[in-house]
Order: sequence, then structure tokens, then C-alpha cells
Amino acid sequence: MPYPEIMIQGMRQELSQIGIEETKTPEAVKDAVENTDGTVMVVVNSVCGCAAGGVRPGIAMALQNSDAKPDRAVTVFAGADIDATDVARNYFTGYAPSSPAIGILKDGKLVQMFERRDLEGRQPQQIAQALVSAFQEHCARTEAANN
Repeated sequence: MPYPEIMIQGMRQELSQIGIEETKTPEAVKDAVENTDGTVMVVVNSVCGCAAGGVRPGIAMALQNSDAKPDRAVTVFAGADIDATDVARNYFTGYAPSSPAIGILKDGKLVQMFERRDLEGRQPQQIAQALVSAFQEHCARTEAANN
């Protein structure tokens, strides 16, 4: 049974207010991953304390403090967007389901994965630093690509 929307609304808004698109259906997730040229950051949001204390603030810091950013950023909510979350996790090949989690996909293929174990217990600054490094590695446009 999904979490009541009234319980998670504020947690959803923390990401949507910084420009991360909510994908509440399997079709929306598939569209984001399969119809975006370049990179997509897929965030599996969660009610847990590590999502509130580290992950959501860390994502916000990373997006504010990096010149390189994913071409698109989307989120599903574990425990609420159940079918959409399952589809998102299908793109995280080789990784067990976890929440929160952050996957960076390039041209539909997973290139960087942050599982709960990579995020839990980390300060927002640490998460932001790891994301900025991943953005620079996977999302930076080269001069040749820009010409």
C-alpha cells in the first residue's frame, strides 16, 4: 500500500522545487530515460532520514554548484510511485533495489550509481561533492560536442 500523498508531499517538493521532474508513472520514467539525448539523473526519493538529512540537500547543492549537470533530472518516490520506481530500478542493472538511490544514465545506459549504502550517513556536502564529480565525468560537454 503506497504512502499517503499528504505524508510525502513536502518530501516530493524538496526535489521538484529545484527543477527535478516528478515521474509518477512507468511511462513517464521510460520517456525520460529513453527519449533524452545525453544524461539523465534518476533519483529514487524516500521517507528515510538519510534522504531528508543528506540526499535531498546534497542533490540541491550539487545542482547549484556544478557547471556540468545532467541534461534531465527526474525522480520517483519509493513507497508511493511503486510501478514507476520498479521501472526506474530496472535501469539500474546489476544493483539491488535501494532507496534512496541516484542513478546517472547516459544515452539510456547506467554510468554511475549511488546506492543507499553510498549515501546513508553522509553529510549533504559529501553527497554534493560526489555528485559534482559524477556530473563532471559524465555530463560535461566537450568543445567538439558543442561545435
